[in-house]
Amino acid sequence: MIHLKIDGECVEVPEGTTILEAARKLNVHIPTLCYHEDQAVKAVCRICVVEVEGQRLLPTACNTPVSEGMVVKTASPKVIKARKNVMELILARHPQDCLICSKNGSCELQKVAKDLNMNQPNRYELTLRSTKKDESSPCIVRDMKKCILCGRCMESCGKVQGIQVMAKENRGFHTEIVPPYGKDLVDTSCVGCGQCVQVCPVGALSIRDNTDEVYRQTAAGKTMVIQMAPSVRINLAEALGQKPGTVSTGKIVHALKKIGFYKVFDSDFSADLTIMEEGTEFLKRLKEGGTLPMFTSCCPAWVKYCETYGPDLLPHLSTAKSPQQMFGSIIKTYFAEKEGLKREDICSVSVMPCTAKKFECKRPEMKDDVDIVITVVELAKMIRTAGIDFDNLEDAEFDVPFGLGSGAAQIFGITGGVMEAALRTVYEVVTGNSLEERLEFTAVRGFEGIREASLQIGDLTVKVAIVHGLANAKKVLELVREGKADYHFIEVMSCPGGCIGGGGNAPTTWKKLAARRDAIYQEDRNLPIRKSHENPYVQQIYKEFLGEPLSEKSHELLHTHYISRRDLIR
Repeated sequence: MIHLKIDGECVEVPEGTTILEAARKLNVHIPTLCYHEDQAVKAVCRICVVEVEGQRLLPTACNTPVSEGMVVKTASPKVIKARKNVMELILARHPQDCLICSKNGSCELQKVAKDLNMNQPNRYELTLRSTKKDESSPCIVRDMKKCILCGRCMESCGKVQGIQVMAKENRGFHTEIVPPYGKDLVDTSCVGCGQCVQVCPVGALSIRDNTDEVYRQTAAGKTMVIQMAPSVRINLAEALGQKPGTVSTGKIVHALKKIGFYKVFDSDFSADLTIMEEGTEFLKRLKEGGTLPMFTSCCPAWVKYCETYGPDLLPHLSTAKSPQQMFGSIIKTYFAEKEGLKREDICSVSVMPCTAKKFECKRPEMKDDVDIVITVVELAKMIRTAGIDFDNLEDAEFDVPFGLGSGAAQIFGITGGVMEAALRTVYEVVTGNSLEERLEFTAVRGFEGIREASLQIGDLTVKVAIVHGLANAKKVLELVREGKADYHFIEVMSCPGGCIGGGGNAPTTWKKLAARRDAIYQEDRNLPIRKSHENPYVQQIYKEFLGEPLSEKSHELLHTHYISRRDLIR
């Protein structure tokens, strides 16, 4: 253990602890910009400099280890002067359009500038990069004039996702973080997961905003119908300032009604529908010698990744559409018929935790079944714009007949959830026995990047794998390609933690993900129906409209095909 003083207070910390970590143990705030608690230390912004007794230069707190007897001052006049100078240099090449920036109010640069009391005119001339704004992607907007070169996006895209769409180019003032060869983002192998947006401290990377499209369609007199993904009820309140893991289902439904939606439906319903189709497809492959292992197909960023980096393995993907797209098909057909509406009179909207869903709904194979996708962050902005007092809203119920989902559908929002939901149904279909005694398949739960489990289902021993983070998916793809993966079923989610860590949520850390995870599992336990095949509305739609899983009608509306995107690889 190391003993030191920080701002006159003694503290004892393990050897190897940094000054920043030691200060936080004393609740001493040291401002940071490039630092992110879930990433490697970079020490490039120099905002976190401190004064150490006996040292002439000011070291950075984020990467300087403590030593025995060290005396640290975190807010001396010398430190404050240095930090302000660093901030002036950063602001001298940063646009001053904070009021209309997508990160206004949640910008880390804005917060640090406020904390440093930057109340004087900048001594350095404002000189901006001459880079154009890249709005080519349906998921992500790049505005490199605002980039502070922290490198967080590079680590997220390269290390976590294993793609490395962006890298540093040029030197000095002309340094930029850009796609290769000056390409627009849409022309690269970017899968639209939005993990770069999650870690960007400023407005250099932001979610493509589609809220104006919602307003336009409403004003045009369209019948506005919206579906809400399982994890949205966990993440929306947090985006509005409440603590992580706050569940606000009824308030969200009420808010969406106030915004102007005619019907508010629960995507838990279509998640149950997905299990019926995907689970039946898995059993068919298992019994009839189909392509195994079978990959899940709920995550659009993962699907695009497979199309780009593993087109030879596309036969392994389930043909089942994602819950979003299944619901879109049902809304534009079954629901339209029930309501006596024409397909073109309906504007089908979904609120998702995922930026890649914006790409998915525009795929030609999806036939415009979903017209607009907004993320959790966008919905939070719409609620504020509408002047809705969210905290004091009365709870409202989802509309029927698509307002009921099972606990199995609810856990779709977390890594391992799709697998567990499928197993609950597959087990009972195969064995004919009830799972009431051991409903929770804990073997598939956890935050490890790659998890394996062997499960006995009747006479079948089913080996499964659960993967989150595309760098981990790459490892599994290689095993499958080499014939070394003896799995039957593989779930892949592109975002760390699954949908609760999606790019369309409020900024995420592993601590926040743990709170969101606990809330997801508690919601599952609270629901009266916890297995997809027991959802009475799912049973009803098969009886009235679809026939049975994998029927001709189901294949037409609820299944899809994939294409090779190999040419997008750099």
